[in-house]
Parts: sequence; structure tokens; C-alpha cells
Amino acid sequence: MESFLIIFLTTAACAVVLNVVLKRFEIPTIIGYIFTGVIISMIFETNENEAVNELAEFGIVFLMFTIGLEFSFKHLWSMKIDVFINGIAQVFLTGLIFTFVARYAFDIGQQTAIIIGFALSLSSTAIVLKVLNDSGNISQIYGRKALGMLLFQDIAVIPILLMMDIFSSKSSSVSELVTTTLISAAILIISLYFIGKYVYNWVLYFVVKTDSQEIFIATVIFTVVGASFLAHYLGFSFTLGAFLAGMLLAETQYKERIEVDLIPLRDLLLGLFFITVGARIDFVIIAQNIVMVSVVLVDVMIIKAAVVYFLLSIRQKRRVAIKTALSICQIGEFALAIFTMLAYREMLSDKTSQILTAVVILSMILTPFILKNVGKIADKLEDENAPVKINEEFEKLKVNDMNDHFIVCGYGRLGQEVVRRLTAQGLPYLVIDSDVGLVKLGQSRGENVYFGNAAQPATLEAAHISTCSAVILTVSNEQKLDLIIATLADLENHVNTVIRYTGDEKALYSGLGENFHLVKEERAVARILVHEALQCKISVAHED
Repeated sequence: MESFLIIFLTTAACAVVLNVVLKRFEIPTIIGYIFTGVIISMIFETNENEAVNELAEFGIVFLMFTIGLEFSFKHLWSMKIDVFINGIAQVFLTGLIFTFVARYAFDIGQQTAIIIGFALSLSSTAIVLKVLNDSGNISQIYGRKALGMLLFQDIAVIPILLMMDIFSSKSSSVSELVTTTLISAAILIISLYFIGKYVYNWVLYFVVKTDSQEIFIATVIFTVVGASFLAHYLGFSFTLGAFLAGMLLAETQYKERIEVDLIPLRDLLLGLFFITVGARIDFVIIAQNIVMVSVVLVDVMIIKAAVVYFLLSIRQKRRVAIKTALSICQIGEFALAIFTMLAYREMLSDKTSQILTAVVILSMILTPFILKNVGKIADKLEDENAPVKINEEFEKLKVNDMNDHFIVCGYGRLGQEVVRRLTAQGLPYLVIDSDVGLVKLGQSRGENVYFGNAAQPATLEAAHISTCSAVILTVSNEQKLDLIIATLADLENHVNTVIRYTGDEKALYSGLGENFHLVKEERAVARILVHEALQCKISVAHED
């Protein structure tokens, strides 16, 4: 027990210190966790520890649960061209190319080469969306194209997992394997479907009535692990069960609460997975094959960028195609999970696994720097301001009594323009943003900007939402926007809410209610948002 505590404390300290330092250089926390694993393996020699391997498997389970939870048929259909045409073509073409390259470059079997090839075709959803959301570029054309392809890549995880289950089976009959797999898959999906539709909502209803957050989170964790165990019992991987559990919870009426409550736990568990990945890195093998690592890294990123550019340049402007290609040319975190599982199942040699792991990590390190300069590289005409370097201190949302004011959710470029127009007309307002840098930027300008999560009812109450004239949503992050809208829709007092949309999402928000007002994205969107909010205020005054 004492040795475990020493390892745990050392790991936590390294993770905190490394990520604080790396964030100064805008390097993702994923890289900090991987470096933490490297340091811990050197200090405690844990690279061959069985407990570490089991922990890695558990981390992969929650990685897949996260993907399943964010899986939305509505969003997929609203972006059907980018997801189902561009996405399928990108994964299929790059997967075939990388399968051929892996087959002869690493001298491995055809089945393993197929899995590796399609794993390399996946990009880093976590890093790309994080950077694009933070910069506000997710709402630009190239950001939407990148998002569509990333969504299909998340779907492509399922056939990759199924291929791994089939290829790793010891049975000699392929037809028997396929038949057994289909029957087991049908049993698994039908079981989880009926549990989710007829049992789970009922169970969650009574859990929510206890008004206990820990019971709610424990129930969700039990569901994830239980679905994973059921999938494993039927011959599939734990990760496939976790993905289906995520989809199961995504279709319940409590999806938004699950996301809000589990985001910190999810990020922590994913951090544990990446720590175990770092603990398995063998620098001796990588140093001996540094030329191979460099060649594979450059080739993979160039090929992925070339395929994406070719697909998009047919119907899009050259600048959009280049920026999208540069955005998703890296290899994703799920490839690390694939290589780890292949190594566990002895389908991949330790040497090849180390080379591929190094390639993935290096591509992920390069990604934030590429995304930061993608505009300079591909579009000289676009004005992309660098983020402001500020001190990371903030204040919690504490507001004196306010009445008849406007609540602005999001202080990005659009939010700042909305604030400027509200100020010019002498209208009272309050801005909520969860980005510490933007909060400090607003406060340095003397504007009424506060740190807080607008998806939390407590935050909205602190902003005196019950006495406000209207809420203006300027958030570009779709996931955050959906959570905020869900929270507003659940309020007892229906508050007039003005929502900006880009064109594809109108169908998603059209059935929210009369108090939700939609404004289409255009050049004068800030002016129209303020005008619509003022109309809400006037209508409320007339009703009174």
C-alpha cells in the first residue's frame, strides 16, 4: 500500500507540473500525460507491470465510452456530406494506402496490416477540436469540414474493433467466426437497446430523484463497466461494450447531465490511459530506429494531407482544402489504443509497436503548432489574431443583483462584438465564459465578464437569469452549445434565448420552443443578435 501511494503521489505531481509547463507552449495535456508515464516508468520501472497494463485497458474503455456518448445521429445527419461522403472517402483511401505501406514496411501479416492501416487513417479528435474550439475556427468552413471527417472517423472505430476481435480469434474457420460474431453482436445490441429503452430511463429517474450526484455518477460508471463486461462475455472487446454504453446513455433524456457531471472524471481517466502509454515507451528501441520513425512520420502526415486535399479541392476553394488537410494530417489518440491492444494480443512485435507509438506521439506534438499557423500557411487573406498571453487567475461568478439585463454566453470574437454593441447602446449585460484567458481579457477591458460554466444551473442562477431580459448564445463549440441549450430548456421559467447557427444546425434547434430565437450566421450576425434580443425585451415589457 505504501509503495502504491508513493507511485500515485509521484505520478500526480509529475502530471500537474508537466501540464502547467506545457500549457504555456500550448501543447495538449495528452502529451503531458504521456511524458509523465515515461518519467514514472524510468523511476519505478513499471513498463512491465501487469497492473499498469490493466489500467491501460480500463483507460481505453472510457476513451470509447466518451466517443459513444458524443455520438449524435442528429449532428451526423445535419453534416451528412462532410461525414458520409468526405469522411468515408478519406478513411477508405488512406486506410488502403497505409495497409499496403505497413504490410511491406514492417513485414507483417495482412490482417495486422489492415488494422494498422486503418488506425493510421484516424486523426486526433481530442486535439483538433480542442484547438479549433479555443480559437473559434470551428465555425469556419474548413473547421466544419474537419469536424465532419472526424465524426466519421469516430464511427470507423467500430469496424476496426470488430476486425481486431475476428482476426485475433484462434478459430480456424472464417465463416464460423463471422456467423458467431454477427449472432453475438445482435444479442449484445438488442440487449442493450431494450435495457436502455425500457429499463434504464426508469432506473435513472429514481436515481435522479435521490438528488445525489455521487449516486448518479456511480450508476453511470456501473453501466459503462457492466456493458463492457457483457460485450467481453459475448466474445467482443471491453471497448466495444463501452462504446455501445455511451450510445445508450446518449439517447436518454439525462445525456446532458451525464456529460456535465462526468467531463472531469472522463478527462482524468483518459489521462491515466495516456500515462500508461508513456510508461510503455522504450527509448532504446526508438533510438535504434530513429530513421524509420522519422520517415514514417513524414510519409503518413504528407499522405493524409494529400488525400484530404484531393477530396476537398474538387468542390471547395483551394485555401479551404489546404487548411482542412493540415488540420487533420496527424494520427489520433485511438491509434495508440489500437497499437496497445495489438501488442497485448501478440499481433504486433514490440519493435513495431514502439515505432508506431513514437510516430503517433510526435504527430500529436506537432498538431497544435500546425493548427496555430494554418492560416498563415494556407490563407494569407484571413486575419487570425494570436491568443493573448495573460495571467491565469480568475474570479468565480459573483454578481450583485441585476434586473432587465442581457446574459451573453461566450466571449469569443462574436461575443466581444455583441458586448461592444450592447455597450454602445447603454444596455446592461453580463458575460459568462469558461475560458480563463478570455475572462481576463474582458476584465482587462473593464467589461462585465465572469468565469463560469453556463451549462450549470447554479451558474445561471448566480447570473440572475430569472430577472434577465434575454440570453444571447455566442458559443461556437457545438457540444457546449447543446449543453447550455438543454440547461435553459429545463428551467422552470422559460427565458428568451437568441441562438446563432451556421445553416446546418437549424433543424436541430427548430423544435425547442417559442422562447428560442434562431439567427443565421452572416456578416452582421452580432448586430442581428442584439436586435433580436432587444425585440425579446420589448415583447416581455408589453406582456407585463
